[in-house]
Formats: sequence, C-alpha cells, structure tokens
Amino acid sequence: MNRQAQAAVMFLLGAALLHAGATDLYLRYVKAGLQPLLLASGAVLIAAAVATVWYERKRARAAQGTAHAAQGTEHAAHGIEEGTEEAHAHAHPEPRISWLLVLPLLSLILVAPPALGSYSALRSGTALKQPYGYGKLSTSDPVPLSVVDYASRAAYGHGGSLHGRPVRVTGFLALDRGGAPYLVRMALNCCAADAQPVKIALTGKLPPVLRPDAWLEVTGTYRPGLMRDPVNNGPIPYLKVVSARPVPTPHDPYDETWNN
Repeated sequence: MNRQAQAAVMFLLGAALLHAGATDLYLRYVKAGLQPLLLASGAVLIAAAVATVWYERKRARAAQGTAHAAQGTEHAAHGIEEGTEEAHAHAHPEPRISWLLVLPLLSLILVAPPALGSYSALRSGTALKQPYGYGKLSTSDPVPLSVVDYASRAAYGHGGSLHGRPVRVTGFLALDRGGAPYLVRMALNCCAADAQPVKIALTGKLPPVLRPDAWLEVTGTYRPGLMRDPVNNGPIPYLKVVSARPVPTPHDPYDETWNN
C-alpha cells in the first residue's frame, strides 16, 4: 500500500473504533470501563490519517514545483530517472492482497457479533474466585444479586448471608449433556477474548421448557451444597428456584463484578 492507502485504512479503523465506542457495540468486545480509551484511540487514528494525507499532498506539490523549475538536461535526466523509477515500480508492484485488511474493519462496522453464550460456558470451567469480603445486602425483598455475587456468597460464604432471604438473579441458561440447567454469566477481566463463565446450578420449580441461551430472571433461595465443574473442578453452588421468567438480553451481557 502507498501512503494514501495506508491513511485510508487508518481512517476507516479510527471511524470503526469511534462508531463502536459511541454505541453499545463496544460492549461486545471490551468491558465498559475501557470506553474512553476506545474513543481516544479512534480519534488518534483519524488524526494520524488526516496528517498523513496532508503531508503527502504537501510533498507532492513540492516535487511538482521542483520538476517545473528544472531545465534542459535536467529535464532529460529527470525523464530518464522517472522512466527508471516507473520500470522499477512495475517490476515490484505493491501487493494488492494488503487491501484485505479492510475486510475486518467493514465487519466491525456492519456486523455486531453476539455475546458469548452457553456453547462457550459449557466448554470452560467456572471462573468463580473467593472474594476479599462481601458487601451489605440490599433490604429489598427479594434481594437483587449478580450471578457472581450469589455464587461467591453461596460457595465461599457457605450461604451465611443468604439464609432466609429470597434472592433475584439474572443470567442466561445453559444445559449440560445430561440436561442439567445452569444460570450463567460470562465474567470479563478486560475483553470478550478472556471471558470466563460463572455458573449456578438450578433446582426447584424450573420452567417446563428450557431453552439454552435464553435469559431468565430467577427468584429463589439458597440451597446448601456444591457440585464440581467437570471442566476444572471448580465450585458450582445451587439455587432453589421459586419462580423464573424470561427477560430480554441486558444492555451489557457480561458481568464485571468479580473484579470490583
């Protein structure tokens, strides 16, 4: 690619980053806290592309002025040199395959990838980690909890803060090969590439039809005991379901609470 083409690719990449950062699209790739850096990166790339175009046009005008000022044998020598350069350029053409770099940019702008779901969750071990401590529970009834918060309290806090308190947890449904249901949320360290599942095993009054990847708001109570994830032997706590209802996919499908 010549400099003009490189500037065009940089401009498209910057525009794609700004488009993703200014909409909800970026949440499919990175955690919410990285939005300012994403927008800043897009702005820097666009500025670099504009600067490259300006510099190349300035250099081209300077070269044109020098050519017009040359006389006599200088014109002849310049013609010979141009012929040599043109022959050299034809002998070593720029690879057109480099334009394929534009395809990922177009896919970023035109296609929004789905969030990771049950397929990824069942092939990865639970990423549940023991927290340093637990925050105070809400006085609401039922208590709203994230999948990570409930799982941490149930697995490592032995349900001490959950006894006698109905809870409400939202996640997507995953079914293992035996049909056992899990409520899952994918947790992020940085971006979707490092997303790992946190799982809750469901028991009790389950819906008659269980559809993988469907988002559910589950109301239930703590049930003692743990099962072990067959992938990494990590702890998976139980939740006794009292009621469950389908809900739309949330604005941010990933859970960041395990890093807070």
